[in-house]
Amino acid sequence: MIEDAIFHRLEDELLLKDIKLNSLLEITKSINDNMSVENLVSIYTFILKEQLGFQRFVMFHKDEHWKCLIKEGYKGRVKDVNVEEDLLRFKEITVIESSHIRVLNDFDFIVPIIQGEHALAFLLIAGFEDHTLKPSSTLANLSFIQTLTNIIAVAIENKRLAKEELKQERIRKDLEVAREMQRLLFPSHLPSDKRIDLAATYKSRHEVGGDYYDFIRISDDEFIVCIGDVSGKGIGAAMLMASFQATLRTLISLGKLDLKYLIHALNEKVMQGAKGEKFITFFIGRYNSKTRKFTYINAGHNHPFITNGKVSRSLDKGCIGLGMLEEIPFLEQDEVEITSNSTLVLYTDGVVELENEEGEFFEMERLKKLIRNYYPLNMEDLNNLLFSKLDEWRGKKDYVDDTAIFSCRIF
Repeated sequence: MIEDAIFHRLEDELLLKDIKLNSLLEITKSINDNMSVENLVSIYTFILKEQLGFQRFVMFHKDEHWKCLIKEGYKGRVKDVNVEEDLLRFKEITVIESSHIRVLNDFDFIVPIIQGEHALAFLLIAGFEDHTLKPSSTLANLSFIQTLTNIIAVAIENKRLAKEELKQERIRKDLEVAREMQRLLFPSHLPSDKRIDLAATYKSRHEVGGDYYDFIRISDDEFIVCIGDVSGKGIGAAMLMASFQATLRTLISLGKLDLKYLIHALNEKVMQGAKGEKFITFFIGRYNSKTRKFTYINAGHNHPFITNGKVSRSLDKGCIGLGMLEEIPFLEQDEVEITSNSTLVLYTDGVVELENEEGEFFEMERLKKLIRNYYPLNMEDLNNLLFSKLDEWRGKKDYVDDTAIFSCRIF
């Protein structure tokens, strides 16, 4: 009798080892075959239920949020389990004797799956009184189940990370395209001759931004300068601004030079592209070197100014930002005469809204004062000096926004 008992026990143990080995081989093969998460879960469930004999178990898994990945043989409400509050405190396999959480009382053990310091999954399992693993100790069986669950949880996590990596790679490629689009927004060459001296400096707060400036030559005697800033940042903002610039240049190439016409056409374009979710502040001015007249419209942008080094004039006439409303309710065009050796300064809000460590804004008056103090400098040197002063102002703080300065000396 004793020999028969020993024989049957050894036979059961060999059978159990075969089951465990085959289970691991089956799971490993499924992972190596790059099966979907759904298939991996299905195989894991089959092993626990059909091969190991457990009829009731629930598995919670961490993706972006905790969710119930498997619910087998249990009709209760697993939604009542708040993983972060109810399960995260368990770091080891734990016997459920009694719990204030009703759902947990319907199971025998909590099996946590921990990677490093982070929990990947929790298995709630019941039915140890009658299952295939009974020849061995409960602890050994649970350790095997924990190992099996760990393999599945890690495989699912690796798939999530691979998917996230593909997503990040697509984002990186989109950012590369957006950066190239943004680079093409800016003029590759700004003239510096006997009539004008132009220079622009731009610093993006993020990988891609929404600031834009341009210089468009109409004839030997006329040119257009403009600057804009789109609400919001990122790829969407860069694409909207690229479309905006393309529309502006196309209209000008077709001879559409009336500023009021351009503003209405551009407003319609922004409304179509952004559908009211974004808007663009924009300043556009047209200069004639023969008449020395500068005609402009300011569509809600920070006020550019013209200065002769002593007196400054803000260019504030215009309308609301583009894309705010389908129809622009008011539109005022203004014209000023630019005297010899004057400087026109266009900038975005990243300049005047830059904060120092005390929370003070840089503001337009400080910008004007710097330009008066260093008025004799050429435009490139002036811009470099202005940005060095901005760096001094912010100290250890970062730039809060995209920052652009477009300086134009008109002789």
